[in-house]
Amino acid sequence: MKRFYNLNKRILYLIGFIDCLLLISYALYSEHVLGLEPCPLCVFQRIAVILVGFIFLALAAFVPKTSNSKIITSILITITSLSGVIIAGRHVWLQNLPPDKVPGCGPGLDFMISTFPLSEVFEMVFTGSGECANVDWSFLSLSMPAWVMILLALIGYYGVWITYKRDVI
Repeated sequence: MKRFYNLNKRILYLIGFIDCLLLISYALYSEHVLGLEPCPLCVFQRIAVILVGFIFLALAAFVPKTSNSKIITSILITITSLSGVIIAGRHVWLQNLPPDKVPGCGPGLDFMISTFPLSEVFEMVFTGSGECANVDWSFLSLSMPAWVMILLALIGYYGVWITYKRDVI
């Protein structure tokens, strides 16, 4: 019975990994096929999704069994997914600013990373730029960052739920 329990938890963690993989795949599809250029906040949202995906993949290989490992797992999933939710929330906030309140466009992320220290790059990205306020894509009246915010919150909840879920069978 214990063997099936771990196998099912592995499958559930793999489903979380596949969810993250699908999100990143669609982001890359949007960029390379639809021609939507990601802004700096979009890039940071992608990083958060990738990190959550790697956590799920690691958990599929090493299912947490002790209470300490479950706590650490929950904290990692929560912090990583919440970081993405906060970044996406900031992005949605910028997109909903009145046009006269939108900050001016800043330099591209590649230029910022090659020119400024990392702390200044984070500061410049999170103070926002005009390009982050553009809504180039929407589905059911929600922009892509709004969907990322919702999906990362659900994925984070899902990861914690799997971690503390009792016997699956």
